[in-house]
Amino acid sequence: MGITKMLTSITQFLCEGFMRIFSPTDDAYPVIGFQPFTGDPYKKGKAASW
Repeated sequence: MGITKMLTSITQFLCEGFMRIFSPTDDAYPVIGFQPFTGDPYKKGKAASW
């Protein structure tokens, strides 16, 4: 009885993982388009001073 419960729980764990990996994405990110970089470029040798 204990071995069958253990095998059942392992099988369920693996199946849920495969379903999570191979299911369609459920992301709800808004479509906002291209966002240009507006920060300062990194200059070698100059550390940021706080």
